[in-house]
Amino acid sequence: MIVRDKSNVFKLLFAWKGTILPKVLPALSFVVLISACVVWLSYYHWIQIPTVPAIGFTIFGVILSICTGFRNNACYDRWWEGRKLWGALIANARHIVRDSHVLSNEQREHLIHQVLIFSNLLRDRLRQQTVEPTKFLEHAYLNNSSLNYLNEHINAPQFVLENIQKDLVKALKDGEISDIIYGTLTRHIVELGNIQAGCDRIAGTPLPYSYSVLLHRAVYCFCFILPFSLEAALGIWTPLIVGIIAYMFLGLDALSAQIGTFWLARK
Repeated sequence: MIVRDKSNVFKLLFAWKGTILPKVLPALSFVVLISACVVWLSYYHWIQIPTVPAIGFTIFGVILSICTGFRNNACYDRWWEGRKLWGALIANARHIVRDSHVLSNEQREHLIHQVLIFSNLLRDRLRQQTVEPTKFLEHAYLNNSSLNYLNEHINAPQFVLENIQKDLVKALKDGEISDIIYGTLTRHIVELGNIQAGCDRIAGTPLPYSYSVLLHRAVYCFCFILPFSLEAALGIWTPLIVGIIAYMFLGLDALSAQIGTFWLARK
């Protein structure tokens, strides 16, 4: 997670990189341009622009605000749960590092490398990207054939957990570890599996597409008819006020879409 400095008010006010403004700027510029054209045409009386009834526009805005709030809350809940799951993954990896001191150096190193492989594979699975093979070849007990099998496996992280479990079972049967040590390490492996299941559930069940499209269209329609409703009351201030309101609605729409797919890698 990228943590930015929020102590400087001016940096927050004029921030560009990492904000939602670059994404909504084209649509926002178009809305402001429409507002300026409406004001210009109305000022010179070149055309009589019909005013949108205030009551209808108000009802539209209230309903849209409520629905947008519901969507943002749902997307934020997904992001918050994913944040907690990834934090639990880090915690369990650290528990394994501490509890594995009872193993031999070779067994402990192999186990830790397997956990690292699992974390990398889970990350790439959630981001829908392909793992970099050289990382595993340099830092883990893998050869080219094993790596190819991982890439071809439908659920590579689960396959790694199975291998870890098999190694622990073999060590228990060979008398290399006690049943207490086996139970302790197995609990961590089970928890890693639960974490993966939670992450897969979030990644595999996005918000309904039709619901997102409906709100997306409603937001854009609202912003595009906004100048026609406010021009009579605001006059030359219409482009500025419309731009601020449109930035809020377009930004919330784009932000909910972004945090709704927070697993995906972004540039």
